[in-house]
Amino acid sequence: MLAQHTTAGRVAPARPGHTLLPLAPSQIVTPAVTRPQHSLASAALLPVQRSPATCRAASVGQPATYEPQQPPSEEPRPSIGAASTDGADLSSDEVGPSYEGIIFDAPTRPTGLFVRVRNMVKHFSTSKGLFRAVDGVDVDIEPSSIVALLGPSGSGKTTLLRLIAGLEQPTGGSIYFDDVDATDLSVQERQIGFVFQSYALFNHKTVAENIKFGLEVRKLAVDHDKRVQDLLALVQLQGLGDRYPRQLSGGQRQRVALARALASNPRLLLLDEPFGALDAVVRKQLRAGLREIVRSVGVTTIIVTHDQEEAFDLADKVVVFNRGLVEQQGKPTDIIKHPRTPFIMKFVGETNVVPATSLLAKRMRFSTPKSQVMFRPHDIRLFRSLPLDDPPVTVPATVADKANLGWVIKYTLRFDDDVECELQLTRDQDERDYNMPVGSRVFVYVNPKHMMGFNEIDVDSTPLV
Repeated sequence: MLAQHTTAGRVAPARPGHTLLPLAPSQIVTPAVTRPQHSLASAALLPVQRSPATCRAASVGQPATYEPQQPPSEEPRPSIGAASTDGADLSSDEVGPSYEGIIFDAPTRPTGLFVRVRNMVKHFSTSKGLFRAVDGVDVDIEPSSIVALLGPSGSGKTTLLRLIAGLEQPTGGSIYFDDVDATDLSVQERQIGFVFQSYALFNHKTVAENIKFGLEVRKLAVDHDKRVQDLLALVQLQGLGDRYPRQLSGGQRQRVALARALASNPRLLLLDEPFGALDAVVRKQLRAGLREIVRSVGVTTIIVTHDQEEAFDLADKVVVFNRGLVEQQGKPTDIIKHPRTPFIMKFVGETNVVPATSLLAKRMRFSTPKSQVMFRPHDIRLFRSLPLDDPPVTVPATVADKANLGWVIKYTLRFDDDVECELQLTRDQDERDYNMPVGSRVFVYVNPKHMMGFNEIDVDSTPLV
């Protein structure tokens, strides 16, 4: 039986295999009819597992492989509001997860929200016409998971994040928190934490005062000073509570913003390009820290990024956007290994592109009505020489260039029709199995199952207006 709409508030349809019982009047969440506009700054001041893929380099004649790790188990979904212990014995050893010596008691530890976005639409009027920033998006975000919204500039990922936060009003569609319609809730009512790329810290307040601000606004009945010290330890900024933001590095300011967002125990944490202003080394260090922190706290986390490495390193699930639509969503390994569209194939990871009429495409017997063909560099099988008995179907090529990229060696292979492709190897693999000088003749095989035909329009990411 599906729950019906009521005059007091809307309830999401039951999930497959689930039955929603009628709500008592006290359980119905009544959405606000109108919502005041909120600026980025004011929203920022509100107190607001990755299933990695391991890439193994290919040996001679073998493609690279990807090995997914097991995803974390799913947490039960509570109703919207404060987390419940469900009668748990707090005197037991299972008080809560710890990180860097900090223990979050079960009564105050948030249980991540289950977020559902259904047919979400957001259009903007521009001088050139109607801009479809988000154009019919469906996304499910499981409790306590980390989800990355990935895509090129103007693809709709940041707009969706702002819609989930309540900073934008949708043109159409619905957002559900734990099966309760939250589409019309104000920013304050959504009980979220938000970390902006600029961090939006108070420059005239100390680190401790910045973190404490959300607790004071919400008037939470907790020991504010102890909570601040716990959060400083959680983000590894012990002893820096009396400093001002200008006295911190970019990475430290980012962690202060994260601590402030977590201060009021939100069940949903939103991060908009949180590492965009940092250098590559600091970004990599902070990614590992962020992953451990949000996992230990248990908050559902949505992060917007255009950095593929960042998305695949952090997230349990990646949602790839293009032109206001979701091109593909799923585990990082699924998106890498099984791209469903030419855009995903071209956008995610490295690709080789050759004409559909090239010697390679013809010899591999890959037929397509499209004008071009692409495949991954790690799908190349390279032979220095062919076995005399039952040789594989290959295409001869010449090593046209060899580039030393540190721990990676990149070969440029030129076929007899002057079409080129690239092969990337680890330094150890190259020294062990290849070590080919420029001018060497080799033989190339690519499984046609790993090829994909496309036209340029199929991979265009120019925003539509």
